[in-house]
Amino acid sequence: MSLPSNRAQVPAEPTEKPEVTEQQKTNPHISLREFIAYLGPTLIISLAYIDPGNFGTDIAGGAAFHYDLLFAVWMAGLMAMVLQYLSGKLGIATGSSLAQLIKVSLNSRTRAIAYWLVAEVAIAATDLAEYLGTVIALNILFGIPLLYAGFLGAGDVIILLILLNNRYRVLEYFFMLFVSIISIGFLYELLVVGPNLQQIAIHSLTPTLTGGTVLVIVGIVGATVMPHVLWLHSSLTQTKVQRWGIKEGELAPKKKMLRLHLRENVVVLTIASCVNAAILIMAAAAFYPKYSSVSQISQAYDIMKPLFGAAAAIIFAVTLLSSGIASSTVGTLAGQELMTSILGVKVNKYLRRIVTRLINVFPTTIAILLGLSPLSLLVYSQVLLSLFIPLPMIPLVYYTSRKKFMGTFVNRWWFIIVALAVVGTIIALNIDLLTSML
Repeated sequence: MSLPSNRAQVPAEPTEKPEVTEQQKTNPHISLREFIAYLGPTLIISLAYIDPGNFGTDIAGGAAFHYDLLFAVWMAGLMAMVLQYLSGKLGIATGSSLAQLIKVSLNSRTRAIAYWLVAEVAIAATDLAEYLGTVIALNILFGIPLLYAGFLGAGDVIILLILLNNRYRVLEYFFMLFVSIISIGFLYELLVVGPNLQQIAIHSLTPTLTGGTVLVIVGIVGATVMPHVLWLHSSLTQTKVQRWGIKEGELAPKKKMLRLHLRENVVVLTIASCVNAAILIMAAAAFYPKYSSVSQISQAYDIMKPLFGAAAAIIFAVTLLSSGIASSTVGTLAGQELMTSILGVKVNKYLRRIVTRLINVFPTTIAILLGLSPLSLLVYSQVLLSLFIPLPMIPLVYYTSRKKFMGTFVNRWWFIIVALAVVGTIIALNIDLLTSML
């Protein structure tokens, strides 16, 4: 089976390419300057790991179960590192994205359309969480009624994409800014609430599995290991290979890029995991046990304000808004990648954003009118995402473990075992949840 051509399907090229000398391509040493020059693919992906869905599941877990589910945050972060490393590695090694390889394997227009439709449901569930986060943040910060904020929030990413106008490096700088805002914001929150360090250490290493925790654990996994970024990461590294002018048969520069990818993956996703842990720790310290029944993020804001001051509450809302806008941009990029690679259809990014948002405006508006809890919607949307993870996850592990696709970059036997353990854990949690609900 021949690998698909990627020339016509990659995202738009930037107007200026980075200058990469032949010595930089082949020199095995990696300097800080080279790392910063490479920084981007995992940085963009990481915003999906600290999106409003994480806010919802981590706040629910901390408020209801104290520090008990902290182990689940670290576990989900480690699983994310493994799978995102494989996705980025696939793009570097094959010069193709995961979606492009899946299209070739499906070998049928009908099957490709069916796969795309199911994938779109996963992306819609992702966007629902990100959209809700933006709506709630607008309501908290500016007092805009939820119903009006719902329509105002529909245009967030369109404005950002117009400003950036396909300049990928500028987009990466924007994501650096968003990651910094969210990380520094929650560092401040931790300093204010004063968590119990001993309890953090104990529950980071001690699993807690009871009937009441499984739903939230699956939600935490679904909010962390997200289907759309498994599709997207390989496309971003594929584009990076092309931007750096690395040709198909050049192994040395690809090996160097893979080492850069590994470093970025570990550093950036460790930061994302720490942010997720900080959200749960903040909720556990601030809300448990007196406010363990917190059912809305706006309630969390109202509780924090008198307890820890207006600054802590406002910073919490600003991080939520930053998370919603940035993660929505990631969802838009993933949706474009799927349509281009699976269907072979190029769609205007603004039209893509509008259609996706309109799909979620209606259920969100109905939920608001019915008085349903936005926090509950966030948690259940993330549970739905966890059920969709096998859709990209299983093909990803398969392709990266086959020499036919990866050549010398094929997974080693011990890493295949690690990857299969991740796959097995996620599927087992999903099965446990489904059987408990029947």
